Amino acid sequence: MQVTETLSDGLKRGYMVVVPAADIEGRRAKRLAELAKTMQIPGFRPGKVPTAVVKQRYGGAVTAEVLEESVNDATQQVLTDRGLRSAGQPKVELVSGVGDAKDLEFTVELELLPEIALPDFAGIELTRLKAEPLPETIDKALEEIARRQRTLEDVEDARPAATGDVLTVDFLGKIDGEAFAGGAATDADVEVGGGGFIPGFTEQIEGMSAGETRQISVNFPEDYGAKELAGKAATFDIVAKKLKRVVLPPIDEQLAEKLGFDGGLDEVKKAITGQVQREYDNLSRQRIKRALLDALADRASFPVPESMVEAEFSQIWQRLEADRKDGKLDDDDKGKDDDTLKAEYRAIAERRVRLGLLLSEIGRTNNLTVTNDELTRAMRAEAGRYPGQEREVMEFFRKNPQAVDGLRGPIFEEKVIDFVLELANITDRVVTPEELAREPDLPAAISAPLEAGQTAGDEG
Repeated sequence: MQVTETLSDGLKRGYMVVVPAADIEGRRAKRLAELAKTMQIPGFRPGKVPTAVVKQRYGGAVTAEVLEESVNDATQQVLTDRGLRSAGQPKVELVSGVGDAKDLEFTVELELLPEIALPDFAGIELTRLKAEPLPETIDKALEEIARRQRTLEDVEDARPAATGDVLTVDFLGKIDGEAFAGGAATDADVEVGGGGFIPGFTEQIEGMSAGETRQISVNFPEDYGAKELAGKAATFDIVAKKLKRVVLPPIDEQLAEKLGFDGGLDEVKKAITGQVQREYDNLSRQRIKRALLDALADRASFPVPESMVEAEFSQIWQRLEADRKDGKLDDDDKGKDDDTLKAEYRAIAERRVRLGLLLSEIGRTNNLTVTNDELTRAMRAEAGRYPGQEREVMEFFRKNPQAVDGLRGPIFEEKVIDFVLELANITDRVVTPEELAREPDLPAAISAPLEAGQTAGDEG
């Protein structure tokens, strides 16, 4: 095999490859002989079909198969002999070699993964924010639990509905005087001043008494789920039918027993404290992960393959255009022209690709891998999100390896993050829950690394 380099520009490489005709013919003859041994053709005994007959019938298909195999093998040999790591699928074009007694000639163009020097992880200084649940947080959680265990009691005395009461009503919604689908209900229990309805709806039924009718006016939010209603003004004709008061159970041992806690109220508080602490710990993890990614990005100065950046930018831009079409464009992006947006998001795409490549290289260099047990746990966790359909979800994963690969990327990324955090210089600082939850200055979109399924979000 002869290989001539035709392009060397940054990470881009090009080669002209020539495979001797004798090699191609040898492969073709071997394949035809293999077919002759297994082929059954009327008039010939099994395994005794002349090669000439096989060639006459299947020569074209065998030639195509051999050419494809030869191109793939030769391309891989080019990469292996030169120690090259391709950033994507090499682009191959045939020059000649589709006829008998001709050398196979083809060109190969590719982009290389860059050489990546790993930073000094011990030199990365980070602050890990930590918070603990406050007594008032536990008390509020207990109150919310009691509220979910509430009962309703009919109000016998005639009086207007007050905030916190529940009013049973019939209502009919209209836009421009015409009723609209989904805008009517009968015997609906509505908490006065409560949530779950169009803004302004529950507040305007305050003061109504059983038997009273009222028309109220509301505006559907711009981001309302039903597009045909979003942003529109509507009226609702309301008939009040019955008034109920909310009865909250006392927060005591009886409530704990009703919730299934044999250890009483202390066990309920312990469970709430543990759940809140896990939420705080997860938030702390997100904060320090973002800070670590920022630190790694500052230390990553290697070039990135243009094709990978373009693929990442294309995905980002498609999502942006979809958000713009649905009226969900981020406020910071509204009013910017496309040239400005493309420049900003292309920079984000380049950052994500660079971070993804760096994380991949850290994992590869330090032999970090995702085990089958870890993948199985991830599949079971995903299946658990669909109660009653767990078996179908697991079967889906068994039949779709690419879906399993989608779980592999995030697991691998977290293992790399854990590895670097173990080596980094971390200072813990106790803060209030409010400070822990406060958004950092840097937008998450810029900090985010490659997600599962993107170009470099696995071991590479």
